Amino acid sequence: MKTNHRWMLAALCLLASAHSYAQQNMELTQKQQALAAIAAHEAKGDLEALKRSLNDGFQQGLTLSQAKEALSQLYAYTGFPRSLNALGALQQVVDQRAAAGLTTEAGREADPLPADYDALQQGTKVQTQLTGGQPFNYTFAPQTDYYLKAHLFGDIFARNNLTFAEREIVTVSAIAALPGCEPQLRAHVSGARHMGVSQQQLQQLPAVLRARVGEAEAARCAEAVAAVFGLPAEAAAPAYLSVWPRGEKNPYGQYFIGQSYLADLGAVMNVTFEPRCRNNWHVHHKQVQVLICVAGRGWYQEWGKPAVPLTPGTVIAIPAEAKHWHGAARDSWLQHLTYHKDVQQGASNEWLEPVDDEWYDKLE
Repeated sequence: MKTNHRWMLAALCLLASAHSYAQQNMELTQKQQALAAIAAHEAKGDLEALKRSLNDGFQQGLTLSQAKEALSQLYAYTGFPRSLNALGALQQVVDQRAAAGLTTEAGREADPLPADYDALQQGTKVQTQLTGGQPFNYTFAPQTDYYLKAHLFGDIFARNNLTFAEREIVTVSAIAALPGCEPQLRAHVSGARHMGVSQQQLQQLPAVLRARVGEAEAARCAEAVAAVFGLPAEAAAPAYLSVWPRGEKNPYGQYFIGQSYLADLGAVMNVTFEPRCRNNWHVHHKQVQVLICVAGRGWYQEWGKPAVPLTPGTVIAIPAEAKHWHGAARDSWLQHLTYHKDVQQGASNEWLEPVDDEWYDKLE
């Protein structure tokens, strides 16, 4: 049963409050999150989404100089066609903002390089820092080896209107949007650590990509982060859901099929379901339960009615005395916030039979 407008408003207020809580626990700044989205949309060639991300970045303190720098750097990873198209989209955004009376902060340009600057020498040094010990050595293709050292890590990385950490956030996010580039993605996740990006920031990056770009991009990033840091797959998976904390293993796990987790956010609880995890059929007596899906994909179903998809933004008020269940889809994690309203004296939960595989597997 969908909420009426009054309870929808209340739910959205709680959602905003919980989202604020989650953002406060993010180590990636809002500007870094915007750079990640900008880079991934550039790599995908999604110019309309790129324009939205650029506008968001400008609202978060990104400067025009930094935006141009990020999109220019990406030609080395995504090719000139993508980079030039993105720069054209950036110019359109700036023009549209000016026409709307919005100011786009120009920012400072990179400092000029000294007359005796040796790009190959500096690039080799930067590449050595990136790898954490030894520079790459492409003796099979020596000219490519020179381009990487002298041009990418020498000329481009020497421009100081983006930090090394920001450049690696841009690079990792862009490569995550390119199918088939997993070895390079893992290499840059590893390298990002040596350029000032913390493990916590890297583990949060898939969450940003999932929320702002897409599931496939987030999943590739999460898999690379898990591989680099030696994490089990299940430890990395929640990172690409959202910024919501996973919490501890659910103390009510005996009433669930599969693994779930519970995090107390104060006004609401956040429940995280691993793929295929769902709770038993159950009834809330003398109280209404509200579900607010914040990440992933899953299902809600009342007895005798079709299942309702749960996707981010779905809000459902479950009537008192209604037999129902909710949980993750077969191929996705799920996170939803939950709280109770209209709680009467003697309110309780009654746990019933499990949702068996035959019933669950019919859902598409």
